[in-house]
Amino acid sequence: MSSRDRTRAQLVEVAAQLLATGGPDAVTTRSVALAAGAQAPTIYRLFGDKSGLLDAVAEHGLASYVARKHPHDTDADPVQGLRTGWELHVGFGLANPELFRLMHTALRTPGGRAAAAAGAGVLQARVRRVAEAGRLQVTERRAVDLIRAAGTGVVFTLINQAEDERDDTLADTAWESVCATILTDASTAAITGPAAAAVTLRTALPDLTALTAAERALLGDWLDRKAESQRMPG
Repeated sequence: MSSRDRTRAQLVEVAAQLLATGGPDAVTTRSVALAAGAQAPTIYRLFGDKSGLLDAVAEHGLASYVARKHPHDTDADPVQGLRTGWELHVGFGLANPELFRLMHTALRTPGGRAAAAAGAGVLQARVRRVAEAGRLQVTERRAVDLIRAAGTGVVFTLINQAEDERDDTLADTAWESVCATILTDASTAAITGPAAAAVTLRTALPDLTALTAAERALLGDWLDRKAESQRMPG
């Protein structure tokens, strides 16, 4: 690591600590430089301005969060793998409220988008395993979107509540609601209906080499439409 990179990493770490203890207002070029034993011009040279420094902190936070996600194939039960990811997401947000808020501004930077994409990839892989097991009754994309929307919404709701008034049951209730929407009944056979069967078959499309690419695309469209019909009136 070059001297420039070490200095940059130190400034990001100091800014992250100030963010955690005092919020965004505590992260000024002066306070960061003073705490890091650096000169303010160094921050401008490396980050451009305070916004650039905060972007770097958000990117670092996203990367650290993604690094905590263990490989998606380490859970024997794919549904438990989803639950593990949910608990990690909620736990990280509650432990790092200011960073969690800031992380959602990092999507405007290339580094932030790359880290977010890596995190989304882990969730997508987990959802794929659930679909392959015949436990998914909506399309993979819809399941991913619902889990992300619900998980992020729960965290923002909880961190905006006073700690002594925080609803400790909210995350579990939200998870149960998501599961009721996206999963088949675990007490029955793996594939319990046309929609679940369509989702499961959809995961096998890349292996159906007897079909042409156009035929696989058409079949995929039909299967997606069947899975989506599960949530449509009538």
